[in-house]
Amino acid sequence: MVALFFSGLPWAWGSTFGAETPESPDSRAGAQRRLATRAVATGADPETLFLWLCQLRRAPYSYDWIDNFGRRSPRTPDPSATNLEIGQDVMTIFELAGFEPNRSLTISMKPGWPTRLFGAIAVRYAIIPTGRGRVLLRGDLSMPPAGRVLGRPRRYLLAWGDLIMMRKQLRTLSSLAEGLTARPGTAAPDAAATE
Repeated sequence: MVALFFSGLPWAWGSTFGAETPESPDSRAGAQRRLATRAVATGADPETLFLWLCQLRRAPYSYDWIDNFGRRSPRTPDPSATNLEIGQDVMTIFELAGFEPNRSLTISMKPGWPTRLFGAIAVRYAIIPTGRGRVLLRGDLSMPPAGRVLGRPRRYLLAWGDLIMMRKQLRTLSSLAEGLTARPGTAAPDAAATE
């Protein structure tokens, strides 16, 4: 039973809908790159989910005490964050690499110290309607080749760290988007997606 629960971790977590056709978040991806997929099903509409995905330009929406220097990620969306341009900063250590309005957002690790510390990681957030009145919010993390002797253990540990952080992030964004979808024109309550 325990083995079944942990099977696939840390490389896959969440709903499997759409997993049969994963799209690589990195055009340079090859057989040596490792893909990790995380997903949540939500009742939010694609437009509202995309609005909240764009808020990643402002804050990480994960465990703020770890990755946002203790500052709370804003609970009211800034519509101007949807004015996207390639190269914009996202969550401090990433930059915008591509986007399709109301469908996807792709980010890549910035060159310099972020890439030296974490590797040339790319993440594609996809909004996938399921046709069942639900939408899947999925994050595909593309990790670079393992490389050096300690490359595989390092990549494995990074995948576990990302699983913990992205699980929280996707749930938070989903909850905030559901709150806004339920009450158009109002901000999601602070109680939604608490730390």
